[in-house]
Amino acid sequence: QVQLVESGGGLVQAGGSLRLSCAASGRTFSSSTMGWFRQAPGKEREFVAAISWNGSRTLYANSVKGRFTISRDNAKNTVYLQMNSLEPEDTAGFYCAASPRWIGVQDYRKYNYWGQGTQVTVSS
Repeated sequence: QVQLVESGGGLVQAGGSLRLSCAASGRTFSSSTMGWFRQAPGKEREFVAAISWNGSRTLYANSVKGRFTISRDNAKNTVYLQMNSLEPEDTAGFYCAASPRWIGVQDYRKYNYWGQGTQVTVSS
């Protein structure tokens, strides 16, 4: 079992930055692939970024590559998403999720634990 709690969302102007955090509880966090997804109203859930259990591998959606950075601290049971150069199109609810494996990290169906989400709103 893994429980996930996101924080760090908010309202920011275009070009600004936010850092999202996802605090995990449960013994399997350090062995889990962690991902960030987002969903805007009326749109499908979208993959944002993922990181392997030891941080050796990361993957980003093309839309955020070069602007967002995913990282993790297994000692603190936390995964982060640093978001720079934010755009109004980034406005969405952001969710972290845990998967037992790296294969299929861009597919939300591969994740078996989800947080409740944190809202990010970027004004133009």
